Amino acid sequence: HVLLVGDADAGASDASTDVDGAPVRVGCTLPEALLHLQPGERVWLDDGKIGGVIRRASPGEVLVEITSARDGGEHLASDKGINLPDSVIDVPALTDKDRADLAFAARHADAIGLSFVRREDDVRMLREALGAGHLGIVLKIENRVAFEHLPGLLLEAMRSPSVGLMIARGDLAVEIGYERLAEVQEEILWIAEAAHVPVIWATQVLETMAKTGQPSRAEVTDAAMGVRAECVMLNKGPHILEAIGLLDDILTRMARHQHKKRTMLRQLHSWHGGDAADREG
Repeated sequence: HVLLVGDADAGASDASTDVDGAPVRVGCTLPEALLHLQPGERVWLDDGKIGGVIRRASPGEVLVEITSARDGGEHLASDKGINLPDSVIDVPALTDKDRADLAFAARHADAIGLSFVRREDDVRMLREALGAGHLGIVLKIENRVAFEHLPGLLLEAMRSPSVGLMIARGDLAVEIGYERLAEVQEEILWIAEAAHVPVIWATQVLETMAKTGQPSRAEVTDAAMGVRAECVMLNKGPHILEAIGLLDDILTRMARHQHKKRTMLRQLHSWHGGDAADREG
């Protein structure tokens, strides 16, 4: 079991701290969210690596029974995310700290990313708090509610001079289910293209390459799908420069076949003599 507590300083604990069957305590940096949780709702930790079901909820703490984890257990480090796909979280989009940070950002930044946006009022609140019409807004689509309200979110954000959209596929997959991710990201790309809003393709792109220097076949194909967005985000790693080079090569090649959501039905030259594998390069 895990005990979610409304304590921003508690941090996330390793399973080794579970002594004599006592639940591991995991701190939540947004204590207000715990007030809205109900028994039977699902909880996911660390991008879905650990899953559970709420068994008891009371002010300040929530008991979660772990039902999904890798064989042999998982290590839960500090500063990992908590996803609540079944819960209705009614908390302000901006905390007091957010507002203080925005005052600095409005003077120095070019754009503001709005994480875990849910409804149109969240975007409206951000625009009013900024008080800076020159700043762009990037909507990070990473939960079910944001996807369901996406048309309205885009219309509200487009009141700003510039707006972008990020498909944050890590949290989004946990929120909507991995089996739906491919379908949902396609629909997000469609509506963004219709609205002429640029898209950032994000989360774990070429992650194995950046960390180990050797990509997997699956992530190369995934990176190639990013050609339909305007920007692809890579995570840090010791081999990040090699990952950037590989991504550039993949996207350059794919750009001859695809422009955003439109397939380029051009003449192929791969089999006009020579090595077919290298001809298109």
